[in-house]
This record gives sequence, C-alpha cells and structure tokens, in this order.
Amino acid sequence: GLGEGSGCLSLVTNEQGGILDDTVITNAGDHIYMVVNGATKFGDMKHFQEQMDKFDGDVTMEYLEDSMQLLAIQGPGAAEAVKKLLPSGFDLAKMAFMTGVETTLDGIDGCRITRCGYTGEDGFEIAMPADNAESIASKLLSDPAVNATGLGARDSLRLEAGLCLYGHDLNETINPVEATLAWTMGGPKGRCRKEGGFLGAEHILKPDGKLQKVTKKRVGIMGMKAPAREGAEIYDATGENKIGDVTSGTFSPCLKAPIAMGYVETPLAKAGTEISLKIRGKMQKAAITKMPFVESRYYRVPE
Repeated sequence: GLGEGSGCLSLVTNEQGGILDDTVITNAGDHIYMVVNGATKFGDMKHFQEQMDKFDGDVTMEYLEDSMQLLAIQGPGAAEAVKKLLPSGFDLAKMAFMTGVETTLDGIDGCRITRCGYTGEDGFEIAMPADNAESIASKLLSDPAVNATGLGARDSLRLEAGLCLYGHDLNETINPVEATLAWTMGGPKGRCRKEGGFLGAEHILKPDGKLQKVTKKRVGIMGMKAPAREGAEIYDATGENKIGDVTSGTFSPCLKAPIAMGYVETPLAKAGTEISLKIRGKMQKAAITKMPFVESRYYRVPE
C-alpha cells in the first residue's frame, strides 16, 4: 500500500471506466489528502458524495473549498526558494519526490508541502490557509530567483514531460488503458488489478486482472514542420486513412521543435510508425514517438 506521507497519481473513474479526473492522493496518516483539478472540482465533489451515500461503511469527506489555497513552485531552484519559508531543521534533501507533510510556512500554521508538480522538473505544491496565500506568494516572489508564471508555461512544460491535461488528453469517454495510464492501477499481481472493485473496472480489466484490449492509444508525435494543435486530424503514412486526432500540441521551447500528443488506432501506436497530420488544410509528415519528449528531472534522495 501507500506508505504514510507518500503520494501518487490516481484516477477517478465512472461506471463505464472513463476518467472523471486525474488527482494526486497522499496517505496523511489517519486520512487521505487529495488534490483534484480546479476545473472539475464541483463535479468531483458531487461524484464523491454520491458514492459515499451508496457506501455501507464509515467514511467522511471534508471539502476544503475556499479555506485553503495552493501554490506551485517548480524548477531547479525550487528547493532553495522553498527552504527559506520552512522551519529550521526541515531537511528538504531527505524529502523524496511524491511525498508530503504538514508544516509551517513563513511561521504560518496549517500548511502542507508536497514535493510534486506537473512540469517534469523538481518542485513543490504548497497549500496554506487562504488568508495567508498572498503573503506567502509575495515572500516567494521577493526571491530574485523566483519568477511568476502562468498556465501557458505550465502547459508547454507538461507536454514536454508527456503529461496529460484533463479536458484535452483525458475525459469521461477515455479509459486508463487507452490513456496509457494503466500503471496507476499497479502491477498485474497487485490488489487493484486482482480484485477490481472500483467503478468501471469490468470495462478496463479482464476477470484475471489483465488489461482489456483497446482500439486506440495515446501517443507522442514529432517530425512535423509546423505545430499541430488540438483537433488536428491524424492519418496513416499514405495520408488517405484517418487514424486519430491530436489532443495537445505546441512548439517545444526546450527542443526548438513542434511536439504533439493524441490518440491513434492501436495497431499504429508503436513508436517509429510514420504518419501524416492535417495542419491548416495541408498534410505534413510526422512519426509516432515515445514520451516524455524531454527527459524528466524529478528529485531523488541522495544515497
């Protein structure tokens, strides 16, 4: 199971096995701490409450709503910047990636720090009481090494890292196998795969715990001359047969080249497969490629 203080990416599924949301859950000891997507939070809370009403057991949920705020600080200098807000004696060097703990930040109680993020870099998501969010953000930004940034930068970084954006690369009609996120259910001998027991499991797993076959899979795409944006059509190498659609695309600042993510028919999802993209009405040659596009640099505790 998930050790105390450890977190992981998890998926919320519906009765058909489609993905309602992707979320980070952390074992916080006597409870599970969960961060959902802001754009889906109201639907998530409604879904959780509906499932709790059906559940014959002892479980409660506390929705933090507007009482807490979340800030993300990412990149190679994130640890040095965050360290200045932490209590003396807090050893960030021993804090592994995807672990979290309650702490004080800049002397403020009721905060939480998790070593995670959605950029492929080392970084942290820090939660604090809403009344203190502005002061903590201002303190971070007073550091010359820290710059304010927005979702555009986050989007290019997460795509370079091969990470999905809900509502684009994931939605209620796409299941974990199609999204190549079956690893969130653990290995074939794990309890989740063996027992199922989650919503839509019968549409995702065979009775023996093996993955059901799917007709399409999420892939990375490179080699085109111009960026392929969401909705661009994907064709086979001949350019005659449509095989899928692009769900995310941009010009990679790190690679200085266009990159994209999308879904194609399973037989053509193998890395190296030549394809064609219809970009602004014109066909461009491209190829299926492995992800991440840029090697991730998540933090590892020194041995």
